[in-house]
Amino acid sequence: MSEMVAVSVVMPCYRCKQTIERAVASVAAQTDLPMELILVDDGSADETRSLMLELLNKYRPGWIRLVLLNENQGAASARNAGWAVASQPYIAFLDADDAWHPRKIEIQYAYMNANPDVVLCGHGYRLLNQNVLPDWNVVQDDAERIGKWALILSNKFVTPSVMVRRNVGQRFVERQRYMEDHMLWLKIICSGGRVVKLPAELAAIYKEPFGITGLSAQVWLMERGDLGNYRRLYRERYIESYQFAALGAYSVLKYVRRLFIYWGYLRWQK
Repeated sequence: MSEMVAVSVVMPCYRCKQTIERAVASVAAQTDLPMELILVDDGSADETRSLMLELLNKYRPGWIRLVLLNENQGAASARNAGWAVASQPYIAFLDADDAWHPRKIEIQYAYMNANPDVVLCGHGYRLLNQNVLPDWNVVQDDAERIGKWALILSNKFVTPSVMVRRNVGQRFVERQRYMEDHMLWLKIICSGGRVVKLPAELAAIYKEPFGITGLSAQVWLMERGDLGNYRRLYRERYIESYQFAALGAYSVLKYVRRLFIYWGYLRWQK
């Protein structure tokens, strides 16, 4: 039997009946099992909630906890709702359409526990094209400290790679639907939190982080989220006005690049 460790897993669930069982199975398969898995139904209107109830009875009693939201509020609010009821000192995030390598909690929890100055820890990931659980040899190396400006210029972490300390003062911006994960990482690092990245690939995603399906396909809304994040940093006085202007221009250039990628994909599809 796996050792249970002091981690709460928060998983927002919205119309995810096709993928949630895979995600939950990857948590249950951990070599070090997190103490609890919190599934947050974000106002799904399909069979997601009934499937969540089935999963509740499939695994050991009390391991899965359910938070049921009456209306769809977005992943940021759903994660906050799960975070609010979490009982363990570490929080790990997993989306219902992603999965973890079996050693994810073992490696990341051990690192966080051994480095009490680290507030946020992320790691690498792999893109899988088949509906299979992650299974590969893990290569470990020294953690890389992530600097404030490196993180401002580029989101270094996919959400299922991140573990944070539960008592960190920052949370996801309520009802922010695009680039909300990057905003939280920025709030943490700009507040002085130490942020690191483990090179080990310990998560699997099943679509490109910038892709053609799902939320990532809505390129303009992503750009608005990016600009909104920079605006929030400026309003909260983490950056100066000239830096805000430069970041806005930089963001627009990234947006144009994404448009070319999107148009290229559409042309290739034809």
